Amino acid sequence: MRELTIRSVILGGLITLLFTAANVYLGLKAGLTFATSIPAAVISMAILRLLPGGTILENNIVQTIASAAGTLSAIIFVLPGLVILGYWQGFPFLTTAAVCATGGILGVMFSVPLRRALVTGSDLPYPEGKAAAEVLIVGSAEGSGSDENKRGLATILVNALLSAGVSLLISMKLVAGEIARYFKIGAGATGASTSLSLALVGVGHLVGLSVGLAMLLGMAISWLGLVPYFSQGVAGADAAEIAGTVFREKARFIGAGTIGVAAIWTLLKIIGPIVQGLKGAMAASAARSAGDSLALTERDIPIKLVGAIIVATLIPIAFLLWQFLGATPLAGMAGPMIGLTIVYILLAGVVIASVCGYMAGLIGASNSPISGVGILAVVGASLMLLGFFGRGGTPDETSAMIAYALFATAIVFGIATISNDNLQDLKTGQIVGATPWRQQIALVIGVLFGSLAIPPVLDLLNNAFGFAGSAGAGENALAAPQALLISALAKGVLGGDLDWPLLGLGALIGVAVVIVDELLGKAGKRRLPPLGVGMGVYLPMALTFLIVVGTVLGHYYDKWADARKDPEAAKRMGVLAATGLIVGESLFGVAFAGIVAGSGSDAPLAVVGEGFAPIAEYGGAILFIGILWWIYHRTRREAAQ
Repeated sequence: MRELTIRSVILGGLITLLFTAANVYLGLKAGLTFATSIPAAVISMAILRLLPGGTILENNIVQTIASAAGTLSAIIFVLPGLVILGYWQGFPFLTTAAVCATGGILGVMFSVPLRRALVTGSDLPYPEGKAAAEVLIVGSAEGSGSDENKRGLATILVNALLSAGVSLLISMKLVAGEIARYFKIGAGATGASTSLSLALVGVGHLVGLSVGLAMLLGMAISWLGLVPYFSQGVAGADAAEIAGTVFREKARFIGAGTIGVAAIWTLLKIIGPIVQGLKGAMAASAARSAGDSLALTERDIPIKLVGAIIVATLIPIAFLLWQFLGATPLAGMAGPMIGLTIVYILLAGVVIASVCGYMAGLIGASNSPISGVGILAVVGASLMLLGFFGRGGTPDETSAMIAYALFATAIVFGIATISNDNLQDLKTGQIVGATPWRQQIALVIGVLFGSLAIPPVLDLLNNAFGFAGSAGAGENALAAPQALLISALAKGVLGGDLDWPLLGLGALIGVAVVIVDELLGKAGKRRLPPLGVGMGVYLPMALTFLIVVGTVLGHYYDKWADARKDPEAAKRMGVLAATGLIVGESLFGVAFAGIVAGSGSDAPLAVVGEGFAPIAEYGGAILFIGILWWIYHRTRREAAQ
């Protein structure tokens, strides 16, 4: 069956240019990016079905290339920090592309042995990977004939249209994108908020109730504990400003500490499977060398070649670091600094690849708190430099250390973004029967396409708008919130004014959650994944609340399905319903990003003014609940046939 073909590479590359540009713009403007694998799969199917011989595996390669490149665009959470600090005036094409490419390729290579540990040998839900696979299956020529698949395809299409329709109403300002209420509580303040995103409900349906309960606990810790406590006595115009400031400046740092401990614990728990995955990869490589037959679905890039590529990639990384240091007051220490940084990139990369892969399996690539991983990575890089140099250097030396910490973090962040996406794609490939090594090559191709697309888009946006916090930034400057935060962290560690107690408190919360989770496991009770709790603390409630709602709806839908004649078929219909919700909003996100970029307006589709906001909130909430009820009512009706 056709799989890694020239036309799949070309089509994946063309889709990449569109999605990467859209993600870079939205990420710098709003601090959010959208998952590209499902929209890429839908577009690929629409095009390849017009051509002779298109296959489900060829479609899978297209979405793999496009999703890798689209995910790599999250590098914008770090690199603009160099412009904000005034160290770069723009984004030199070759340097920026090389940073993206080397980090991304390492991310692909580190995740090769993880496939056996976290995909084929794990029961992680991989919500977006499964959703992408379902889209490919029901839309393929091979799978479109059965009655169940016809009903499944109709369910995806109907739900996608509803999800895109709600997103359109939000962009027109007829429905509120977010509903939030803030209020004083004692001497402090807190709040509650939710978006009106059907896609988040779909994600919740797919990840399962345990993750939902863990995120609910994290939200409670953040908004019922941390925000009211730390907001006591804080000055502000109103409760919304006070609570919002405390969440951004206090609670999120605490959440990063919780994620750090949860990540370390997760890594310790999966070291065994990772080692087994490495052994399995080495055994498979030896079997192939000996001429033994190995199933196509078990053939990764040979582990010896993986090792060789990793070593080869370190050479351009060393050159990039040397080139960066050559223009700074630290040039005289370039040799030992580069050696130390290479070791840090390798060690941090292995840890981050494992943890990000696990997070993607737990909650999905687009909902993983990658910026939280970036926080931990830049703190680690800054501490490495602090241990090497100590404090007391000249202001120019300190400034150069901060910039160098961001540059090194950008490479590590490339590893994080790609490994967060890779295993999701490999899960899709496992379900549809893809060849892992071909998909891994497609991932590298996607990284290269994305690396070529990102620098000119960054330069264009920097010249057109600039970034908030940088010299000369105007009123239309892009917010670049993560880059601003990560830059501030590097300055805080190396300048000596970082609030370490916040990260320490988060770490203590993480330890407590790990203990509770282990006790629940030993008692045979439903567990609370520590990373899920950390994400609940760190991510805004507007993003996490509907995921929790989706997990509850999915739980009760599955209980209903268990009582049907064919429970598995009924559950599959629920998965397809959730998939449709993700598909519609994702595709609309691509289209809307293009409209925003082309028009230069924040709200190009708005048809009403701010005075309509109360109706948009209350009317939007009623409409949203009504649509959600109808979606599950229809899905149960279709599943009962």
